[in-house]
Amino acid sequence: MSIAANKHSIWLPVAAAACALLTPVFLVAPGAASKRQKAPFMGANFAHRGLHSRDRTVPENSLEAFRLAAREGYGIELDVQLSKDGQVVVFHDDTLDRVCGVHARVDEKTYEELKQLSLCGTEHTIPLFSDVLAVIRGRGPLIVELKTGRRNRELCEKTHALLESYRGDVCIESFNPFIVTWFRLHAPDLVRGQLAMPYKRYAGEGFTKVQAFAMSHSLFNFLARPQFIAYRIGPRPPLVRLSEALGAMRIGWTSHEPRNEKGRDGVIFEFYRPKLRFK
Repeated sequence: MSIAANKHSIWLPVAAAACALLTPVFLVAPGAASKRQKAPFMGANFAHRGLHSRDRTVPENSLEAFRLAAREGYGIELDVQLSKDGQVVVFHDDTLDRVCGVHARVDEKTYEELKQLSLCGTEHTIPLFSDVLAVIRGRGPLIVELKTGRRNRELCEKTHALLESYRGDVCIESFNPFIVTWFRLHAPDLVRGQLAMPYKRYAGEGFTKVQAFAMSHSLFNFLARPQFIAYRIGPRPPLVRLSEALGAMRIGWTSHEPRNEKGRDGVIFEFYRPKLRFK
């Protein structure tokens, strides 16, 4: 064997080892964000779907829940999706069964139909995103979760259009990495986050095992390059912790006690009253 061939055989395993080490870093690396961009969200407590009550007299994602949270100065987390007629409404579930007692999908009804429905048997109704923004008025940092639906691009475009005129600290997040990617490409200055949870939690959500593994381990970060990972409270996989070590803000959901602030940069909470900030 020649000297040149011997050198070649030595470097092949070195190159293979380097690729094996760098590939996970490439896949899970977060997007860059300045201290100024991160500052409004670092150490903040976010009221999950507004400051709603356990007895549901103040329903989740209601204007009253947002008024209460904004009045206290809390950060706020909320959910947006489209009605049948393309209005951006604030509602969590795909269907109306749990909250409104109606067996139908949200995107099967116009906003005129949706606003006739009661939230949790109260006088409160499903709000437009524009009305929610008018209520909050920048009184606390805002996390907007975009729900996966049948018209994701339209939801991204309309949500972004509404946020462009909003005066306040806001970021977006989604379980769908392609929604987060849309914002990376079309609104790169807006802080974005990847929602995720443990692998087993994706069961029954319509994902294949490969998709569930990839999403639970932040392997789509190479597309979206999120600046934060919002992970369900509990153990986080090594690759998620690697993304955090590389700079992703650590947001935890959904907390029911203040001790969950430990080791996190932000917390989404419900059913208790934590400090506005813990950092």
